[in-house]
Amino acid sequence: MRWVAALVLLFVAAPVSARSEVINLWPGAMPGSGTVTGPEKIGSEGAATGSVSNVTVPRMVVVRPKKPNGAAVLVIGGGGYFRIQIGSAAMPTAQWLAERGVTAFVLYYRLPGDGWSSEVPFQDGQRAMRLLRGNWKTLGIDPKRIGVIGFSAGGHLAGMLATRGAHDFYPAIDEVDTTSAVPDFAGLIYPVVSMRAPIDTTRTARYVSKLPDWRDAYSVEAQVTATTPPIFLAHAFDDPTADVAHSLRLAAAMHAAKRPVEMHLFQRGGHSWGLGKPGEPVAAWPRLFSSWIRANGWLPARKAAEAAD
Repeated sequence: MRWVAALVLLFVAAPVSARSEVINLWPGAMPGSGTVTGPEKIGSEGAATGSVSNVTVPRMVVVRPKKPNGAAVLVIGGGGYFRIQIGSAAMPTAQWLAERGVTAFVLYYRLPGDGWSSEVPFQDGQRAMRLLRGNWKTLGIDPKRIGVIGFSAGGHLAGMLATRGAHDFYPAIDEVDTTSAVPDFAGLIYPVVSMRAPIDTTRTARYVSKLPDWRDAYSVEAQVTATTPPIFLAHAFDDPTADVAHSLRLAAAMHAAKRPVEMHLFQRGGHSWGLGKPGEPVAAWPRLFSSWIRANGWLPARKAAEAAD
């Protein structure tokens, strides 16, 4: 068995259950550098409520459905690479996926904003995808139906996995690192996409700018190829943090490369809406995403007697 990550039960900072299944990403020394020390922090005020920072043990929290259908999704919260919106976006989305039979894996990744070097989010994200696909039998998932959903900066990380997942962000440490880190599909929700002017003003870009060739190598739209997996995009025109042009650029690049892409743009919604509040226009995106993944065969077709998502 190629199971190399530590699988433990422990208390986690997320509104899921008192005890959760956790998969540590690294069996020993981690790639990257930094001087970060614990404890892990949980936001309790304003926009930071439910967010996690000061991550020193990168890991995935598993949210299992009662009736799994084999599909799996790595869920990556945003936060400008200085915190991770777990409570307001990643965990609710994971629970929503589990209700539809999808096994969800919420990623807790290291953050440059805490003092880690700028490449570590991409190392942690790539390692997480490799662990899912390399251990599909143990996890009870289909290795050909593993996707990713990312929000804001998490959307940037998800987009990098979709477009540059085959690039090694760290030296191989074990057999699982020979496994593909490219997801079968990607959902990017109000994502940061581009490092190029004039939309290079995000906090995400500030941390990424410390990497070599950052404007090209870390602009998701510049990395689209003829093999990029299908991408779903959702964005609001009035987003004050990640301009809607981020999604527009990526959709245009996917179209130019003749790759499958679906984009939904909303008149209003701002930024950081997670699943969206009931009644708001942006709250439609989960249903639209569910329809998209079903139409593409990553989820089984719903029975006629079942209620619509």
